[in-house]
Order: sequence, then C-alpha cells, then structure tokens
Amino acid sequence: MRRLRLAAAAPHGVLLILLPLAAAAGPAAKAPAAPPAPPNVTTAMAKGGCKAFADLIAASPDASSTYQSAAGGGITVFCPTDDAVRAFLPRYKNLTADGKAELLLFHAVPVYYSRGSLKSNNGVMNTLATDGAAKNYNFTVQNEGDAVTIKTAASGDAARVKSTVVDADPVAIFTVDAVIEPVELFKPAPSPAPAPSPAPAADGPKSSKPAHHPAPVVADAPGPAAATDSPPADQKKEAKKSAAAGAPPCVRWFAAALAAVAMASTLA
Repeated sequence: MRRLRLAAAAPHGVLLILLPLAAAAGPAAKAPAAPPAPPNVTTAMAKGGCKAFADLIAASPDASSTYQSAAGGGITVFCPTDDAVRAFLPRYKNLTADGKAELLLFHAVPVYYSRGSLKSNNGVMNTLATDGAAKNYNFTVQNEGDAVTIKTAASGDAARVKSTVVDADPVAIFTVDAVIEPVELFKPAPSPAPAPSPAPAADGPKSSKPAHHPAPVVADAPGPAAATDSPPADQKKEAKKSAAAGAPPCVRWFAAALAAVAMASTLA
C-alpha cells in the first residue's frame, strides 16, 4: 500500500513543482514588427507628375528591377516631367536597348538624400548606371541659392529640381525640368565662345586750339613792267576815239562841242 501511495503521490508532487515554473515564465514575448516595405518607385513617380518616365522604366525589365531593388537600401530619383520626356522621345528612340536602360538608371542615385541634404552634398555623384571605371555615368549636383541643379558635360543647360514627390527615408523622388543626358551616350556640349577681347583705350581729349601750321612761303609777285617810250600820236588819237565811242551819248556830244570850239579858234 505504501508503494502505491508513493507512486500515486509522485505524479502529484511533480505537478506541484512544474506549475510554479510555468507561472514564472509568463506569456510568450511578441516578435518585433517588420519595417514597412518601401513604396513602389514607379507608382509614386506616376502619381507625382512623372508618368511618362515611369512608363519608360516599366517597359525596361532591367531598369524596373534595379529601381525596385535599390529602393530597399536607399535611393534618390530625379524624374523628368512629362513635358520634358515628350520633348526628348525622338532622341530616346534612337538609343539601343542597353542605352535606354542606362539612361533610365542614370536618373537615380543609390543613396537617400532629403531635399535639405542635397544642398550640403554638392559635387559629383554616382548613379544606378555607374559600373566601376568602365562606365562612369556620373553627374554634378550644384546649388544656386535655394535652387538645386544637375549638370553633365553632354548638356549646356542644367536640369533644375522643381518639386518633391516623396521624401521619406529610404526613398526620395524629385521632379526635374529636363532629361539628364550622360556624356557616355551623347556628344559633349560645345564649349562656349570665348569672350571678345577688350576694346583699345580711347585717345585722350584733343585740344580745342587749332593746330599750328607754318605759313606757306609766297613768291613775290612780279612788279609792273618798265615804262617804254610814249605811244605815237596816232595811237593816242585812236585811244581817244575808242574812249569816246564807249562813253555815254551826253558825254560824246559834249566832247564833239569842245572839238568844234577848238577848231573854230584855230581857224580864227
């Protein structure tokens, strides 16, 4: 009987020991909540004014998969507006399939940059299209006041950041007003024309006084010819007749009267 009682009591004692241990363990701890999945990049771009660019990414399997996988580790996208993409489409269609994918990947940086941090990270940045030294695919971020611009050697004009579509770590999406052209796919932009050379210095003010010129030397005019012998009497008479003929009528009449008086006195 004792053995049975002990055998019967043994399980009961074990239960008494296990119950306190179970009570001490308490309820099971909850697993930490999983971080929210990053937003779909192309969907966010389409809703933010970059639908044409998002459609190009969706049509390129390489670009689409790269964008979405990069979103989990941090990405900053500079998506051209619909107007900018439509204006660029003729040149885009001339690219090869690889060239199209590289152009699309060229518009994203594999790092999350908020709008404020872009202003403190001026300089050259790698893109999703960068592949070591073989393919640089870099662009330069510059700030001019509150404006953020992106420039490459293939374009004379910089693309300007216009608005923010998404800005929540790990994804930032900004619209730009032009397609960003990599120099690896397009020819470098022509260098600006050199500035014209400065004009020569103007001459000093001229004096208001007339310039002094030496007076020309004038040869002495020849004097009157030396007097010759008096003309003969006949010449004097002819001269008087010529003078009388050229005189007015009254003078001629008076001269004739004097001549008649003189002849009368001679005959007397």
